[in-house]
Amino acid sequence: MEGQKLKLDVSGMHYRELNARLRQMVQNGVQCIELYNVCGQRYIASNLGKPVEIHLYGTPGNDLAAFMDGPRIIVHGNAQDGCGNTMNSGEVVVHGRAGDVTGYAMRGGRIFIRDDVGYRVGIHMKEYQDQRPVIVIGGTAQPFLGEYMAGGVLVVLGLTLAPGARHTATYIGTGMHGGVMYLRGEVADHQLGREVARMPLDEADRALLAQLVGEYAAYFGCDAERILDQPFTKLAPLSSRPYGRLYAY
Repeated sequence: MEGQKLKLDVSGMHYRELNARLRQMVQNGVQCIELYNVCGQRYIASNLGKPVEIHLYGTPGNDLAAFMDGPRIIVHGNAQDGCGNTMNSGEVVVHGRAGDVTGYAMRGGRIFIRDDVGYRVGIHMKEYQDQRPVIVIGGTAQPFLGEYMAGGVLVVLGLTLAPGARHTATYIGTGMHGGVMYLRGEVADHQLGREVARMPLDEADRALLAQLVGEYAAYFGCDAERILDQPFTKLAPLSSRPYGRLYAY
């Protein structure tokens, strides 16, 4: 079976059985796996550590790609809560929406979401040495985006907003003490957590945005130049220890 593409109908299959079969196929050297009729199975590809490509047709349950370390997952539909939970490396591409706490404690790898996301996306994201996690959101987000973020990159493109509409998320970057966020368009002061501030974009920021938006556009069939033709707001933390004074003697 090594190097083959395998297809599997997972209708009604318990997530434990599904993941056991996934691991067996990967162990046998299968390079591409297509799962059909996915419907709410949790923890798909959890802790999987091989460079395999997995296509999901349907709606996976919570904690898709949790602790994942290497695979590439393409979701042909929406993803539920906790996608990329503590993900270490690899990539998730969602052709739809994603739920709350997407990228929770994510420490590496990349997530691209075509449409909107829920609450507390990017919470506790972190980076270490050359590991820098990335989340690119094509639509908009709910409150507490980037809460307690300690590292990584969050990009929000607002492509699902009506012409002239703004992001409505509040408490953006609350407790943020590392990493960077880029929001296409403007946000008001009252939408921001007290720990973040607007920063001017430099050439490195523009190069990073061009790269990530270019990849997003290639995945989802849109015009990168048109997306980049609008201003972006850069948000970064004011301090690496925003609550340090609460614990200092």
